[in-house]
Amino acid sequence: MCKAMEGYKHRIADQLLADKLDAMGAVLVEGPKGCGKTTTAEQQAGSVLYMDDPVNSAQYQQMAQTNISMLLRGGTPRLIDEWQIVPQFLDAIRFEVDHRNADGQFILTGSAVPPDIKKINHTGTGRYGWLTMRTMSLWESGESNGSVGVGDLFKQLGDIAGVNDIGIEQLAFLVCRGGWPRSTSKKTEKAALMQAIEYYEAIVRTDISRVDDVQRNEERAKRLLRSYARHQGSQASIPTILADIAVNEAEDVSDETVSSYLNALRKIFVIEDMPAWNPNIRSKTAIRTADTRYFTDPSIACAALGLGPEDLINDLNTFGLFFETLCVRDLRVYADALGGKVYHYRDKTGLECDAVIHLRNGLYGLIEVKLGGDKLIEEGSKNLLTLSDKIDTTKMKTPAFKMVLVGVGKYAYQRQDGVYVVPIGCLKD
Repeated sequence: MCKAMEGYKHRIADQLLADKLDAMGAVLVEGPKGCGKTTTAEQQAGSVLYMDDPVNSAQYQQMAQTNISMLLRGGTPRLIDEWQIVPQFLDAIRFEVDHRNADGQFILTGSAVPPDIKKINHTGTGRYGWLTMRTMSLWESGESNGSVGVGDLFKQLGDIAGVNDIGIEQLAFLVCRGGWPRSTSKKTEKAALMQAIEYYEAIVRTDISRVDDVQRNEERAKRLLRSYARHQGSQASIPTILADIAVNEAEDVSDETVSSYLNALRKIFVIEDMPAWNPNIRSKTAIRTADTRYFTDPSIACAALGLGPEDLINDLNTFGLFFETLCVRDLRVYADALGGKVYHYRDKTGLECDAVIHLRNGLYGLIEVKLGGDKLIEEGSKNLLTLSDKIDTTKMKTPAFKMVLVGVGKYAYQRQDGVYVVPIGCLKD
């Protein structure tokens, strides 16, 4: 086994990777640069091939063209880091897994989807497991005490109890810092906050162009990311984003150009929009089907707009939007652990539900995100109860739970109407 790097553990991703290695011949781990994919994989790997090793990368790429099977030799599971440099690994490993007839043979890690992925001869169905890693949730980074588990809410165990240890100043810092593993180990807040800023600079300077070898304008990328930050949590259309950035453009920009930039950001896992939830509703209310805009980590939005913790505290409306992105990140991590997905609901009447965790067995939970305060909690609870009443329970299950997820609040508890109120500092998978 490779020696694990000192410091953090993702906890949830570690177990997901172990489970997939038990079931599949190879596991492909994807996610944003710097989220800990390589370290997580190293902890379970028997040998490692670093494709971006500057000393040997050129030689490895030459070998991949002539005798790629040589690169697959080594202790199992063999980790191929930054595999997308040679997309042919997908075919070669699929073939190798078939002939070895054993599980847990390979781990592939990468921070981008290769531009010529469609040219691969075989998708790897039945041989590959796929794991999307995210930046660390507050439970994984140690800020949440984990006194309330999402899994327990699905089990409908009844009363909950928890005391939130995160105050508003710390919460603002955590939104701006993000869940980057390196930032969680920094000795000063300034150094921790710098990680997201430098990540943002790398996106606009190089990563957005390098992903598919299409040269993109750095200043336009910055304007686009700022617009995306302002529209996160909304269902803003591409024409809306285009109109937002066009004011400062020296030349005409088309919808196609904006789409190209956004697709590049998806390929490097900077943005991850949330699909719409389409439940069975008693009435004929039209459900909005557009995706909701989100960054993979709230710190990217803060860096794009040049905001720090004090800026958020001085503008609670903006703070609430960015806090929602943090919550969506954590809910996605916890849903992954439970084998579920996170969706958003909105209909033509304006009724909205910030997040719906839907499991493969048909169970689902309804979640409203509010920064805090009795008025906002009451508003969120009312929305949840209204939506719950609209669902046709003759065609699908009743909600397993209804929860208002808050940032500021001392206790986790259940209201008399059955709605849970849970601070994000109490939540885990």
